Amino acid sequence: MVPFSFAGHELVALPQGALFWPARAALLVADLHLEKASYFAGAGQMLPPYDSLATLTDLAALATATAAREIWCLGDSFHDARGGGRLPDAARAMLHALMTRARWTWITGNHDPIDADRCGGTVVEEAVIDGLVLRHQADPAEMRPELSGHFHPQLRIRVRGRLVARRCFVASGRKLLLPAFGALTGGLDATHSEIARAIGAPAEALVPVENRLLRFPLAA
Repeated sequence: MVPFSFAGHELVALPQGALFWPARAALLVADLHLEKASYFAGAGQMLPPYDSLATLTDLAALATATAAREIWCLGDSFHDARGGGRLPDAARAMLHALMTRARWTWITGNHDPIDADRCGGTVVEEAVIDGLVLRHQADPAEMRPELSGHFHPQLRIRVRGRLVARRCFVASGRKLLLPAFGALTGGLDATHSEIARAIGAPAEALVPVENRLLRFPLAA
């Protein structure tokens, strides 16, 4: 894992799309969108119903690898307010097991409001931890250092003539956007104007690969 500095804190961007905060042994993820497939199935669009189990399996593996004592979910953890009630038994058991091994905090998002069923854990609209604001969607007016999700950023570049998309973190001086961690989530181009409006300039896309953190400046 290759650390980088943000607002005076040493953080680690993980290739799986999570952020690790070594000083707190905290694992942060955004936009799990659990039970997205079952939501669409209810509307007649049948998708393989394995997204929640896949997402939680990946999260459990990272929690073990990092020995995380805290897990923070930065909003849109469920695809809709009733998603918790639709979790398959295996996924629910995995979620409960994760909650017993680490302090678990849900931050609300636009898909999962404060009264959504989340199967336990602590639910807050936002938090301030060691000087960092944790919320779902970046606030352009926020002057404090801020971690958020919501935009599902992806970096799209051409490699040997092929367009390649990789989920990425996006950082400016005071804001850090996390990519979507969920197994069934799309992405917004990191150069999109809405991302630029939310976090300001100058900004860069951070792409973690094995033992390296690649940095790509984003045009203002």
